[in-house]
Amino acid sequence: MSLLLFLENSALAFTAACVLLGLMVGSFLNVVIHRLPIMLERDWQAEYAPSSSEAPSETFNLVVPRSRCPHCGHAITAPENVPILSYIVLRGRCRACHAPISPRYLAVEALTGLFSGFVAWHFGWGLPALGGLFLTWGLVVLSGIDLEKQLLPDAVNLPLLWLGLLFNTRHVYTDLTSAVWGAAAGYLSLWVVYHLFKLATGKEGMGFGDFKLFALLGAWMGWQQLPVIILLAAGVGATTGLALIGLKRHAQGTPIPFGPFLAAAGWVTLLWGHTLTTAYLGASGVH
Repeated sequence: MSLLLFLENSALAFTAACVLLGLMVGSFLNVVIHRLPIMLERDWQAEYAPSSSEAPSETFNLVVPRSRCPHCGHAITAPENVPILSYIVLRGRCRACHAPISPRYLAVEALTGLFSGFVAWHFGWGLPALGGLFLTWGLVVLSGIDLEKQLLPDAVNLPLLWLGLLFNTRHVYTDLTSAVWGAAAGYLSLWVVYHLFKLATGKEGMGFGDFKLFALLGAWMGWQQLPVIILLAAGVGATTGLALIGLKRHAQGTPIPFGPFLAAAGWVTLLWGHTLTTAYLGASGVH
Protein backbone atom coordinates (compact mmCIF):
# COMPACT_ATOMS: atom_id res chain seq x y z
CA MET A 1 0.00 0.00 0.00
CA SER A 2 2.89 2.38 0.78
CA LEU A 3 4.20 1.85 -2.77
CA LEU A 4 0.81 2.81 -4.22
CA LEU A 5 0.71 5.94 -2.07
CA PHE A 6 4.23 6.81 -3.22
CA LEU A 7 3.26 6.43 -6.88
CA GLU A 8 0.09 8.44 -6.30
CA ASN A 9 2.01 11.33 -4.76
CA SER A 10 5.04 11.34 -7.05
CA ALA A 11 4.37 12.20 -10.68
CA LEU A 12 7.94 11.32 -11.65
CA ALA A 13 7.84 7.91 -9.95
CA PHE A 14 4.43 7.12 -11.47
CA THR A 15 5.67 8.08 -14.93
CA ALA A 16 8.83 6.00 -14.57
CA ALA A 17 6.81 3.01 -13.34
CA CYS A 18 4.49 3.29 -16.34
CA VAL A 19 7.45 3.49 -18.72
CA LEU A 20 8.82 0.24 -17.27
CA LEU A 21 5.36 -1.34 -17.34
CA GLY A 22 4.95 -0.21 -20.95
CA LEU A 23 8.24 -1.82 -21.94
CA MET A 24 7.14 -5.15 -20.47
CA VAL A 25 3.67 -4.89 -21.98
CA GLY A 26 5.27 -3.96 -25.32
CA SER A 27 7.12 -7.28 -25.31
CA PHE A 28 3.78 -9.07 -24.99
CA LEU A 29 2.17 -6.84 -27.62
CA ASN A 30 4.78 -8.09 -30.09
CA VAL A 31 3.46 -11.59 -29.45
CA VAL A 32 -0.12 -10.41 -30.03
CA ILE A 33 0.80 -8.63 -33.27
CA HIS A 34 2.51 -11.76 -34.59
CA ARG A 35 0.16 -14.47 -33.33
CA LEU A 36 -3.35 -13.00 -33.39
CA PRO A 37 -3.61 -12.88 -37.23
CA ILE A 38 -2.41 -16.50 -37.37
CA MET A 39 -4.95 -17.53 -34.74
CA LEU A 40 -7.75 -15.77 -36.65
CA GLU A 41 -6.70 -17.41 -39.92
CA ARG A 42 -6.70 -20.85 -38.29
CA ASP A 43 -10.13 -20.20 -36.79
CA TRP A 44 -11.42 -19.11 -40.19
CA GLN A 45 -10.02 -22.21 -41.89
CA ALA A 46 -11.48 -24.49 -39.24
CA GLU A 47 -14.92 -22.89 -39.57
CA TYR A 48 -15.23 -22.12 -43.27
CA ALA A 49 -12.68 -24.36 -45.02
CA PRO A 50 -12.33 -27.48 -42.86
CA SER A 51 -11.46 -29.68 -45.82
CA SER A 52 -8.43 -27.55 -46.70
CA SER A 53 -7.01 -27.28 -43.20
CA GLU A 54 -5.19 -29.87 -41.22
CA ALA A 55 -5.45 -30.23 -37.48
CA PRO A 56 -2.69 -28.14 -35.86
CA SER A 57 0.15 -30.21 -34.50
CA GLU A 58 0.33 -28.18 -31.29
CA THR A 59 -1.64 -25.69 -29.21
CA PHE A 60 -1.16 -22.19 -30.57
CA ASN A 61 -2.39 -19.11 -28.73
CA LEU A 62 -1.00 -15.97 -27.13
CA VAL A 63 0.73 -17.97 -24.39
CA VAL A 64 1.63 -21.35 -25.90
CA PRO A 65 4.09 -22.30 -27.38
CA ARG A 66 7.09 -20.33 -26.17
CA SER A 67 8.42 -17.70 -28.53
CA ARG A 68 10.91 -19.11 -31.04
CA CYS A 69 13.21 -17.91 -33.76
CA PRO A 70 11.24 -18.23 -37.04
CA HIS A 71 14.43 -19.27 -38.85
CA CYS A 72 15.90 -22.03 -36.69
CA GLY A 73 13.23 -22.71 -34.06
CA HIS A 74 15.47 -21.70 -31.14
CA ALA A 75 13.27 -21.19 -28.04
CA ILE A 76 13.69 -17.68 -26.66
CA THR A 77 14.98 -17.78 -23.09
CA ALA A 78 14.09 -15.26 -20.37
CA PRO A 79 17.43 -13.38 -20.62
CA GLU A 80 16.86 -13.06 -24.38
CA ASN A 81 13.42 -11.56 -23.81
CA VAL A 82 14.29 -8.48 -21.74
CA PRO A 83 12.68 -5.48 -23.51
CA ILE A 84 15.11 -3.41 -25.61
CA LEU A 85 18.19 -4.56 -23.68
CA SER A 86 18.16 -8.07 -25.16
CA TYR A 87 17.83 -6.70 -28.69
CA ILE A 88 20.83 -4.44 -28.13
CA VAL A 89 22.97 -7.15 -26.51
CA LEU A 90 22.13 -9.61 -29.28
CA ARG A 91 22.73 -6.88 -31.87
CA GLY A 92 19.38 -7.62 -33.43
CA ARG A 93 20.19 -11.25 -34.24
CA CYS A 94 19.17 -14.70 -33.03
CA ARG A 95 21.69 -16.07 -30.55
CA ALA A 96 21.55 -19.54 -32.14
CA CYS A 97 21.55 -18.97 -35.90
CA HIS A 98 22.41 -15.23 -36.06
CA ALA A 99 19.47 -14.53 -38.35
CA PRO A 100 18.28 -10.91 -38.11
CA ILE A 101 15.44 -10.12 -35.70
CA SER A 102 12.83 -7.75 -37.12
CA PRO A 103 13.33 -4.18 -35.84
CA ARG A 104 9.57 -4.15 -35.29
CA TYR A 105 10.14 -5.89 -31.95
CA LEU A 106 12.42 -3.12 -30.74
CA ALA A 107 10.13 -0.39 -32.09
CA VAL A 108 6.99 -1.77 -30.44
CA GLU A 109 8.69 -2.14 -27.05
CA ALA A 110 10.26 1.33 -27.18
CA LEU A 111 7.13 3.10 -28.41
CA THR A 112 4.86 1.33 -25.95
CA GLY A 113 7.13 2.34 -23.08
CA LEU A 114 7.40 5.93 -24.33
CA PHE A 115 3.66 6.34 -24.97
CA SER A 116 2.80 4.80 -21.60
CA GLY A 117 5.06 7.34 -19.93
CA PHE A 118 3.38 10.21 -21.79
CA VAL A 119 -0.05 9.00 -20.65
CA ALA A 120 1.07 8.73 -17.03
CA TRP A 121 2.71 12.18 -17.05
CA HIS A 122 -0.27 13.83 -18.75
CA PHE A 123 -3.08 12.39 -16.62
CA GLY A 124 -1.36 11.60 -13.35
CA TRP A 125 -2.57 8.93 -10.96
CA GLY A 126 -6.20 7.89 -11.48
CA LEU A 127 -8.78 6.38 -13.81
CA PRO A 128 -7.90 8.57 -16.84
CA ALA A 129 -4.34 7.23 -16.80
CA LEU A 130 -5.52 3.64 -16.36
CA GLY A 131 -7.90 3.89 -19.29
CA GLY A 132 -5.32 5.77 -21.34
CA LEU A 133 -2.82 2.95 -20.87
CA PHE A 134 -5.29 0.30 -22.02
CA LEU A 135 -6.28 2.38 -25.04
CA THR A 136 -2.62 3.07 -25.90
CA TRP A 137 -1.72 -0.61 -25.79
CA GLY A 138 -4.72 -1.55 -27.90
CA LEU A 139 -3.89 1.09 -30.51
CA VAL A 140 -0.30 -0.17 -30.71
CA VAL A 141 -1.58 -3.69 -31.42
CA LEU A 142 -4.06 -2.50 -34.04
CA SER A 143 -1.43 -0.36 -35.77
CA GLY A 144 1.13 -3.17 -35.81
CA ILE A 145 -1.29 -5.71 -37.25
CA ASP A 146 -2.65 -3.27 -39.83
CA LEU A 147 0.84 -2.35 -41.01
CA GLU A 148 1.80 -6.01 -41.45
CA LYS A 149 -1.49 -7.62 -42.53
CA GLN A 150 -3.80 -4.73 -43.49
CA LEU A 151 -6.22 -6.06 -40.89
CA LEU A 152 -7.95 -4.44 -37.90
CA PRO A 153 -9.36 -7.43 -36.02
CA ASP A 154 -12.69 -7.32 -34.19
CA ALA A 155 -10.99 -9.23 -31.37
CA VAL A 156 -9.22 -5.97 -30.47
CA ASN A 157 -11.55 -3.30 -31.89
CA LEU A 158 -14.77 -4.36 -30.19
CA PRO A 159 -13.47 -4.93 -26.63
CA LEU A 160 -11.78 -1.52 -26.80
CA LEU A 161 -15.04 0.08 -27.94
CA TRP A 162 -16.95 -1.41 -25.00
CA LEU A 163 -14.16 -0.51 -22.60
CA GLY A 164 -14.37 3.13 -23.69
CA LEU A 165 -18.11 3.17 -23.05
CA LEU A 166 -17.61 1.58 -19.62
CA PHE A 167 -15.02 4.17 -18.60
CA ASN A 168 -17.37 6.93 -19.68
CA THR A 169 -20.16 5.63 -17.46
CA ARG A 170 -17.96 7.36 -14.86
CA HIS A 171 -17.50 10.43 -17.12
CA VAL A 172 -13.75 9.76 -17.26
CA TYR A 173 -13.20 11.33 -20.70
CA THR A 174 -16.66 12.51 -21.67
CA ASP A 175 -20.27 11.88 -20.72
CA LEU A 176 -21.91 8.59 -21.69
CA THR A 177 -24.34 10.19 -24.16
CA SER A 178 -21.48 11.81 -26.08
CA ALA A 179 -19.60 8.50 -26.01
CA VAL A 180 -22.54 6.53 -27.45
CA TRP A 181 -23.12 9.11 -30.15
CA GLY A 182 -19.38 9.16 -30.79
CA ALA A 183 -19.35 5.41 -31.41
CA ALA A 184 -22.36 5.62 -33.74
CA ALA A 185 -21.13 8.70 -35.62
CA GLY A 186 -17.61 7.30 -35.94
CA TYR A 187 -18.83 4.12 -37.58
CA LEU A 188 -21.52 5.65 -39.79
CA SER A 189 -19.40 8.54 -41.06
CA LEU A 190 -16.69 6.30 -42.51
CA TRP A 191 -19.32 3.81 -43.67
CA VAL A 192 -20.92 6.58 -45.74
CA VAL A 193 -17.55 7.74 -47.10
CA TYR A 194 -16.68 4.15 -48.02
CA HIS A 195 -19.88 3.63 -50.03
CA LEU A 196 -19.73 7.03 -51.73
CA PHE A 197 -16.13 6.38 -52.77
CA LYS A 198 -17.01 2.90 -54.01
CA LEU A 199 -19.98 4.26 -55.93
CA ALA A 200 -17.83 6.94 -57.58
CA THR A 201 -14.73 4.86 -58.36
CA GLY A 202 -15.77 1.22 -58.14
CA LYS A 203 -12.95 0.68 -55.62
CA GLU A 204 -12.86 0.13 -51.88
CA GLY A 205 -11.09 3.04 -50.20
CA MET A 206 -10.86 1.46 -46.74
CA GLY A 207 -11.89 -1.60 -44.78
CA PHE A 208 -14.68 -2.18 -42.28
CA GLY A 209 -12.07 -2.37 -39.53
CA ASP A 210 -11.41 1.36 -40.05
CA PHE A 211 -15.10 2.08 -39.33
CA LYS A 212 -14.88 0.16 -36.06
CA LEU A 213 -11.61 1.82 -35.07
CA PHE A 214 -13.13 5.27 -35.61
CA ALA A 215 -16.19 4.13 -33.65
CA LEU A 216 -14.09 3.02 -30.68
CA LEU A 217 -12.25 6.36 -30.66
CA GLY A 218 -15.63 8.07 -30.57
CA ALA A 219 -16.66 5.83 -27.68
CA TRP A 220 -13.61 6.95 -25.71
CA MET A 221 -13.59 10.66 -26.52
CA GLY A 222 -17.11 11.54 -27.64
CA TRP A 223 -18.51 12.74 -30.93
CA GLN A 224 -17.08 16.22 -30.35
CA GLN A 225 -13.51 14.99 -30.93
CA LEU A 226 -14.21 13.06 -34.15
CA PRO A 227 -13.53 16.03 -36.51
CA VAL A 228 -10.10 16.58 -34.94
CA ILE A 229 -9.25 12.88 -35.21
CA ILE A 230 -10.26 12.50 -38.85
CA LEU A 231 -8.54 15.75 -39.91
CA LEU A 232 -5.30 14.73 -38.23
CA ALA A 233 -5.46 11.19 -39.63
CA ALA A 234 -6.29 12.29 -43.17
CA GLY A 235 -3.68 15.05 -43.19
CA VAL A 236 -0.84 12.91 -41.88
CA GLY A 237 -1.93 9.94 -44.01
CA ALA A 238 -2.00 11.96 -47.23
CA THR A 239 1.36 13.58 -46.47
CA THR A 240 2.96 10.23 -45.66
CA GLY A 241 1.54 8.61 -48.78
CA LEU A 242 2.79 11.37 -51.05
CA ALA A 243 6.20 11.29 -49.37
CA LEU A 244 6.51 7.52 -49.80
CA ILE A 245 5.51 7.74 -53.46
CA GLY A 246 7.93 10.64 -53.99
CA LEU A 247 10.74 8.65 -52.41
CA LYS A 248 9.70 5.62 -54.50
CA ARG A 249 9.19 3.58 -51.33
CA HIS A 250 5.59 2.82 -52.25
CA ALA A 251 4.05 2.07 -55.63
CA GLN A 252 1.29 4.44 -56.72
CA GLY A 253 -2.07 2.72 -56.45
CA THR A 254 -0.91 0.30 -53.74
CA PRO A 255 -3.18 0.67 -50.67
CA ILE A 256 -1.69 2.22 -47.54
CA PRO A 257 -3.25 1.09 -44.24
CA PHE A 258 -5.32 3.91 -42.74
CA GLY A 259 -5.60 2.30 -39.30
CA PRO A 260 -2.21 3.48 -37.96
CA PHE A 261 -3.03 7.08 -38.90
CA LEU A 262 -6.42 6.87 -37.19
CA ALA A 263 -4.80 5.28 -34.14
CA ALA A 264 -2.08 7.95 -33.93
CA ALA A 265 -4.60 10.76 -34.38
CA GLY A 266 -6.84 9.21 -31.73
CA TRP A 267 -3.97 8.92 -29.27
CA VAL A 268 -2.91 12.54 -29.80
CA THR A 269 -6.53 13.64 -29.39
CA LEU A 270 -6.87 11.66 -26.16
CA LEU A 271 -4.09 13.75 -24.65
CA TRP A 272 -4.44 17.11 -26.38
CA GLY A 273 -7.78 17.02 -28.22
CA HIS A 274 -9.46 19.81 -26.26
CA THR A 275 -6.41 22.05 -26.72
CA LEU A 276 -6.36 21.38 -30.47
CA THR A 277 -10.11 21.99 -30.78
CA THR A 278 -9.90 25.26 -28.86
CA ALA A 279 -6.93 26.42 -30.95
CA TYR A 280 -8.74 25.55 -34.19
CA LEU A 281 -11.93 27.32 -33.19
CA GLY A 282 -9.92 30.36 -32.08
CA ALA A 283 -8.01 30.49 -35.38
CA SER A 284 -11.29 30.16 -37.28
CA GLY A 285 -12.87 33.01 -35.34
CA VAL A 286 -15.54 30.75 -33.87
CA HIS A 287 -16.55 31.56 -30.30
